[in-house]
Amino acid sequence: MADETQQETSPKDVDQNGEKVELKKKLTLFNGVTIIVGCIIGSGIFLTPVGVLRQAQTVGLSLIIWVLCGVLSTLGALCYAELGTTITRSGGDFAYCMAAFGPLPAFLFLWVSLLIIRPTCQAVVALTFAKYATQPFFMGCEPPNEAVRILAALCICSLTFINCVSVKWATRIQDFFTGAKLVALLMIILTGIVWICMGHTENFDKPWDPIEKPATVSMIALAFYNGLFAYGGWNFLNFVTEELQEPHKNLPRAIIIAMPLVTGFYVLTNVAYFAVIPPEEFLTTDATGVLFGNRMYGVMAWIIPVFVSMSCFGTVNGLLFTSGRLFFVGAQEGHLPAVVSMIHVKKHTPSPSMLFTCITSLIILCVRDVFALISFFSFGMWLWVAVSIIGMLYLRWKEPDWERPIKLNIVIPVIFTLCCVFIVVLAFVEDPEPSGYGLLINALGIPVYLLFIYWKYKPACYTALFETATECLQKLLFVVPQESDIPVISHEEPTQQESLLDKGGKGDEKHSDL
Repeated sequence: MADETQQETSPKDVDQNGEKVELKKKLTLFNGVTIIVGCIIGSGIFLTPVGVLRQAQTVGLSLIIWVLCGVLSTLGALCYAELGTTITRSGGDFAYCMAAFGPLPAFLFLWVSLLIIRPTCQAVVALTFAKYATQPFFMGCEPPNEAVRILAALCICSLTFINCVSVKWATRIQDFFTGAKLVALLMIILTGIVWICMGHTENFDKPWDPIEKPATVSMIALAFYNGLFAYGGWNFLNFVTEELQEPHKNLPRAIIIAMPLVTGFYVLTNVAYFAVIPPEEFLTTDATGVLFGNRMYGVMAWIIPVFVSMSCFGTVNGLLFTSGRLFFVGAQEGHLPAVVSMIHVKKHTPSPSMLFTCITSLIILCVRDVFALISFFSFGMWLWVAVSIIGMLYLRWKEPDWERPIKLNIVIPVIFTLCCVFIVVLAFVEDPEPSGYGLLINALGIPVYLLFIYWKYKPACYTALFETATECLQKLLFVVPQESDIPVISHEEPTQQESLLDKGGKGDEKHSDL
C-alpha cells in the first residue's frame, strides 16, 4: 500500500511532443459498444445454458429467463449510465463508492476486486480460452493441465504487453474479437433457423413440460443466477469513462446499443440450441456449444472450440483493459502503491497498473482449482453492484443539485437494488460457505485500510522506503504521475466531492428523465 503523498518526479510530466502525460480520450462510441459486448460475451453463452435449463426444467421458462436476465442487466446498465455521466471518473464502482460513502467502502471494493473479483475472472476466462484452444489437438481426451495453464498465462501476458504498448491496438483487438464472437453466435443462430425451417420443431412441441420435476421458486431463482452470470460485464465501460469521447453522450448510447444486441443474440442462440438438442440430452453436458457443433457440423465441429477460444481471448483483453483503469484510479487515491497511478511517458498507457493486474491474475492461475473461486467472484460482484446503486440513491438525496445528464425514474434503481439484494441473499442461503468466506475477505480489508491508508503519521523509515522504491520503479518503467485537469477524488475533505463532476462542456446539456 502507498503512502498518501506522491513526490515530484522526473522526467517531466510532458512527452517529447509537449503533450500532457495523461490517459487520452481515444475510445469512440463503437469502441464503447465493443467493450461492453466483448466483456459480456465470453464463455458463458457456450456453457451456462445447461445450468439455466437444469433449474428452469422447461424450454419455455428457460427462454423467458434469458429474456428477463437481459432486461435486468439492461436496467443495471442504465443505472450505471446515470452514475457514469454524473461522476465522470474512471474506476467504476470505486469512484461511486468514494463519492457516496467515503474512502473505507471504496477501499473494501478495491480490496475484494484486487484479491478475488478481477484476477479470478481473468484467470477463469483465460483458462477457458486455453482449454478450447488446445482441444482440437487433443480430440477425444482432455488437454494436459500444465499445457492449458501455460497457454492461459501466455494469453494474459501477451494481452498485457499489448495494452501497455498501445491503447489503439488494445481497442483494435477488442473490436476484432467482438466481431468474431458475434459471427460465431450468428452462425449458430442461422444454423438453428435453417434446422427449424426444415421442419425440425419437435423440441418445441411441449415447451412447458418439465424434464424431470416441476421447478420450485428456489430453482427458478438459481436459474436467474446462472443466466445473469452469462450477462456479467455490462458495467465494465464505466471503468474507462475518462478515456471515452463525450462520455455524457457515448456512455448511455453504448449501453442502449449493446444490451439489446447481446440479449437478442443470447435468446436466439438458445432457441437454436433447443431446436437441435433435445432437452433430456441438453442436460448431459456442460459444453452446450460443443455438443451443438458435433451434432450439426460433422468434420467441421472443431470450428466451435475455435470460436469459443477467440471469444474468451477477446474477453480477457476487455477485462485486463478495464481492470488496469480500476487499479489506476485506486492508486491515485493512495489506496495502492503510488507507482500504480503513473503513466508511461511515451505510450500514454497506465502500464504499471496493467502489470499489476497481470501479476495478480498469474497468481490466481497457480491455484489448483481456480473454478472453485467463481462463487466468491459472483457473490462479491453482486454485493458491490448493490452498494453502488444504493450509493446512487443516497447521492440523489444528499446532492440533489448535482448535474445529472441522465436521470432515471427512481423506480428503476429501486427495482434493480431489490433484485441485487435478492441475488446476494439467495447466494448466501443456497451456498453459505463461499458467501461467508466472501464476507470474511471483505472484513479483512478493514484492518488493512486502517494500517496502510488511514494511519497518516507513518515512521520516516517507512515513508523513505516507499519513496525510494517508487523512484526506482519510475526509472525502470519510464512512468510519471498523470498530469490532468481532472481532479482526484478527495477523501481528505468530503465537501470537495463535487469535484467529481466533469463540468467541462456539460452546461448546455439537457436532462433526460427515463
